[in-house]
Amino acid sequence: MSAYTTPSGDRLDPSSTPAPRHVAIIMDGNGRWARARGKDRLEGHWAGYRTLKRIVYAADELGIEYLTVYGFSSENWKRPDIEVSGLMRLMLSAMRAEIEELIANGIRVRVIGRLDGLPQDLRDEFQAAMVRTAPNGRMTFTLAINYGGRHEIVDAVRSLALSVADGSLAPSEIEETTIQERLYAPETPDPDLLIRTAGEMRLSNYLLWQSAYAELWVTPTLWPDFSREDLSEALAEFGRRTRRFGAVVE
Repeated sequence: MSAYTTPSGDRLDPSSTPAPRHVAIIMDGNGRWARARGKDRLEGHWAGYRTLKRIVYAADELGIEYLTVYGFSSENWKRPDIEVSGLMRLMLSAMRAEIEELIANGIRVRVIGRLDGLPQDLRDEFQAAMVRTAPNGRMTFTLAINYGGRHEIVDAVRSLALSVADGSLAPSEIEETTIQERLYAPETPDPDLLIRTAGEMRLSNYLLWQSAYAELWVTPTLWPDFSREDLSEALAEFGRRTRRFGAVVE
């Protein structure tokens, strides 16, 4: 892994700097980016897709093992039909366009969320990508699509309730680890660092359970303008923090 380089030129040696194993990103600001340029919102989403491609490979080069991004929330269905349908087409085109390069680079693809609510062709494409990249052992790239943190917890509770009802699980056996095992991607470690672009100070129903102790890093930069340098700055800031997990650190 190379040292992190910040926009100011500072370099942090990863051998002495704790690196985030899992980085989660809320990609915000596509619409504002488009509006500022007199463009259609979908053009902003396409610009955001191009940024995402760059960041996936930058994260891999910087040694991040897991990258999870908020691609489409369960609340995004409330947007105008033309924007939603455009986003579905964008995701389908992007997955088809990128799959071979992802395979060539050894990146594993995961998709989490209520996928049964997506168009069939998009579900099929996501499923094929997950199957084809399953053997890959470099970075795991997870897309949260039709995803909501509360929905994920509800689905986990429903699964536990069914196990209690059929007698395979006693209520007294339910612990945090038991709930974790019923989440969408239980084998993925909790995010160490959660990045949000466009300056908003909220989680927006994203990885609510998993982000209990994630370090937060918010930038005013709109997602289409987010760069490798911005990612490096976030990693450098992560390296300067002391993670306490509720304990007192002298």
